Amino acid sequence: MARFLQTAGLAVGLIALVLQFAITIPASMAAGRGLLGSIVFYFSFFTILTNIAAVMVHASLLSPAGYAWFPAFAGPRTRTGVAVAMTLVFIVYATILAKLWQPQGLFLFCDVLLHYVTPVLFVLWWLVAGADGRRQWSDIPWWMIYPVVYLAYALIRAPFAGEVPYPFLDVAKNGRASVAVSALAVTALFVGLSVLAVLVDHGIGRLRRKTATRVQSSRRW
Repeated sequence: MARFLQTAGLAVGLIALVLQFAITIPASMAAGRGLLGSIVFYFSFFTILTNIAAVMVHASLLSPAGYAWFPAFAGPRTRTGVAVAMTLVFIVYATILAKLWQPQGLFLFCDVLLHYVTPVLFVLWWLVAGADGRRQWSDIPWWMIYPVVYLAYALIRAPFAGEVPYPFLDVAKNGRASVAVSALAVTALFVGLSVLAVLVDHGIGRLRRKTATRVQSSRRW
């Protein structure tokens, strides 16, 4: 089951990312951006970056070649952090962003894959085989680096690019107070999910130890 979820997550993630790139760049250039600006625009979404991280985790664990390319993503602390980020992608899109636009055709297809399918596949894999039962509360500040750096990038880029990747980060339209509240809410959600991940990881670790003890006891008899 674990290998199936990994393989499916890697395949779906790659297909979705490549297809999203293929349809985003022409649409972005048609909207007035240059090629470089369109590429930067594509990589400016938290969803895209998080899905790339998930693909790297799967690739690093599925083959020696993948591990050679992405060794930093093979560790249990990193893959748990990615599971938290993927869960955030799912929740924020399903509760907020999905209501703000109505994609059609391939854009809708990619939206479903990147915001729903890949997060579910990754989190299921993490529950089955990715958690190791050894996550610590000290891991949470390490996981927080990613969303905090991303938020800083999005806000710093906004005045120069004249755009934001997500509407709730638009200071010009919503005001600083509203953006601050939104940013704090999403950050709080990430922290809450991180706490939940540590608790679940501990629970999975205890369950596996109990199962191993029972197996050893049955073998003795």
